[in-house]
Amino acid sequence: MQRQSLTLEDVAREAGVSRATVSRVINDVPSVDPAIRDTVREAIRRTGYTPNRAARSLVTRRAETVALVVSGAGEESEDAPHAFAARVFADPFFGRIVSGVVGYLRTRSIHPVLMFAESPEARTEVLDYLRQGRADGALVVSTHAQDPLPGLLGEERLPAVCFARPAEPAAVSHVDLDHAEGGALAARHLLDRGRRRVATVSGPLDVPAGQQRLDGFRDAMRQAGVARIPVAEGGFTLASGAAAMTSLLDAHPDLDAVFAANDLMAQGVVQVLRERGRRVPQDVAVVGFDDSSVAITCAPPLTTVRQPVEEMAAAMARILQEHITGERTEPTSLVFPPRLIVREST
Repeated sequence: MQRQSLTLEDVAREAGVSRATVSRVINDVPSVDPAIRDTVREAIRRTGYTPNRAARSLVTRRAETVALVVSGAGEESEDAPHAFAARVFADPFFGRIVSGVVGYLRTRSIHPVLMFAESPEARTEVLDYLRQGRADGALVVSTHAQDPLPGLLGEERLPAVCFARPAEPAAVSHVDLDHAEGGALAARHLLDRGRRRVATVSGPLDVPAGQQRLDGFRDAMRQAGVARIPVAEGGFTLASGAAAMTSLLDAHPDLDAVFAANDLMAQGVVQVLRERGRRVPQDVAVVGFDDSSVAITCAPPLTTVRQPVEEMAAAMARILQEHITGERTEPTSLVFPPRLIVREST
């Protein structure tokens, strides 16, 4: 049978259900039993059936697309859009989010549209795009603590889910990590390794994740009797990690461990330690955060706190779909647990 000749009846026969049930699954009708929904989707995969998106849109009155919005604030220069996009694409964290989002959406014939919202004009464009129904909702990745977009989406009651809790209260759903527990995992591991002259390179302290990772690290150290923790604030970039490590070593040349609040900064830490003739982990143990590709390629490979970014991004897409179909009507939060991944840097 040629793929273009496949019909709903073919899928129904493969799944052992009625044509009407297949139609309800394709059109995301909420009342379908989850087990039956999975059976039909598997039958669609096996047969290679492709729903007619134009016909489906007429039934559902949906665009079958969602906006994947990378949002910031304070980008006002003429070259700002290009610089903002370049920073986003250079960060392996964003690639992991895209992987999780696309992995979830593609099996449901929903397509993401990448948009940037680094300025007031760009945010207005995103809001208009959603108001006009050109996308059914937004998946928002904020790069700045003062980002107003989550609040604007909440005020207009547009379907949206954020990756990480917004710094300012907003009536939108979000997925997040237990960042404080992640910081505590790093502290307990360094303590178990016998390290006591410990410093940390924090993330931006106006970002909830940066502050929470620092708080969790400090609290676990304090409980173990290590009350004095030198802190240098970084910006989640390699360069900021290197600069922070330089200042920490200048002020505390005898430190024996560093916790960096993400892997890129940890890589900067390792580079400075190497330049200063310090061995990792023999002289100074280093722990990062995220378990990104950087953790594997760093020399030595980084011990790090794993943030399951792909799983979190897929959950973000699932929650948005539930908002779009009406299965979920109120803002919700989903918090994932972190996990320590031990490698050669400790």
